[in-house]
Amino acid sequence: MPVLARLKGFQKLVTVEEAEKLFFANLEIKPLKAETVPLRQALNRVLAKDILAKEDLPRFDRSAVDGFAVKAEDTFGASQFKPKTLKITTATAIKGGEAKQVWTGNPIPNGANAVLMIENVKRVNDEIEVWTAVVPGENVSKRGEDIAQGEVAVKAGTRLKPQHLGLLASLGITEISVYKMPKVAVLATGNELVEAGGKPRKDQIFEANRLIIASLCQELGAEPLDLGIAKDDLKEISSKISQGLESADVVATTGGTSVGASDLVPTAVNAIGKPGVIVHGVAMRPAMPTALAVINNKPVIILSGNPVAAMFGFEVFARPLIFKMLGVKHEARPVVNAKLTRRTATALGRKTFVRVRVFQRGGEFYAEPISAKGSGVISTMTKANGYVVASENREGLAEGEIVQVRLFDVLEESDQYV
Repeated sequence: MPVLARLKGFQKLVTVEEAEKLFFANLEIKPLKAETVPLRQALNRVLAKDILAKEDLPRFDRSAVDGFAVKAEDTFGASQFKPKTLKITTATAIKGGEAKQVWTGNPIPNGANAVLMIENVKRVNDEIEVWTAVVPGENVSKRGEDIAQGEVAVKAGTRLKPQHLGLLASLGITEISVYKMPKVAVLATGNELVEAGGKPRKDQIFEANRLIIASLCQELGAEPLDLGIAKDDLKEISSKISQGLESADVVATTGGTSVGASDLVPTAVNAIGKPGVIVHGVAMRPAMPTALAVINNKPVIILSGNPVAAMFGFEVFARPLIFKMLGVKHEARPVVNAKLTRRTATALGRKTFVRVRVFQRGGEFYAEPISAKGSGVISTMTKANGYVVASENREGLAEGEIVQVRLFDVLEESDQYV
């Protein structure tokens, strides 16, 4: 039987670790099916099968620089004070005392075993003066030096970056097999919400969470599907969530997940199918009202209506879920150790996610806590470039304490040289 951790007023909260364990224990998650796409359209997609090199890369010994291919032994003892002279040839092979001009990537001619950089010689008519010696193999990329035939060029589960695509293109590959992108249906709920561009009443606000969650999905390689806004009406919420379950692999909702009279999303989810809500109320700050549900083996992540809380709920639960569906291991955020610039409060009994701005000064990294009066203050996320996770047994973090910061943005260039 699923464990329902929602009690009156969230009197009992499930830890982050327990919530994740319960959630995934009720799901059978496998990577989605694979599809073949052109290499040019594969950036940030996840490779579904190992790719083996069908030939050596490079395919032949080639020059790594612009210069002259030579027998290294002919250059021994050469210097600016005592240059050696070699005759330039255009033949396919060189003999002792000869040199052939080559450009970066050109095959090394037969008989040559090194390349003189063009700046280390002086051409005089059909000869060159050699000012420095080279050793055998210098400035030469050997056949198979990059990838040998039969070697795994890129492993399955790799998120493809420009360098991966370049390597595969160098192997002559034009199409590859990648996992399909998980579809995430995104729904916002609340009578107080109005679409951006609309005309809100005095008691309404512009809805932004759908765009935030959709963008987070796209950033990870998932495809968002917009379910729009549902009023605080059980029938309307149920209808839209059902629509999302039919068309997507995951449903993510925001709002309507606390314990008030208008917080109807968990009730709607339980009415749609089994096992329903697995966890409701997580010992974390922000994002305590987060609920996790499963309907017919499809995950439903019920996020807070407060933007920052929704983002951290997504970070903790949706991020690893999407990675599992994509067939990749959890991609950890870049981490930097930094010194806290001032004391900051944390919530005893809850895992606290402290937003910080990391900067460098005098060769050291510092983390400046971003003040926040609530999880609806979205500007704290634009001012921060990372966060610190404080455990449940901490009542605060001390000034000067070395903390581990998980970065979700780059360090500002101006901060590098303060």
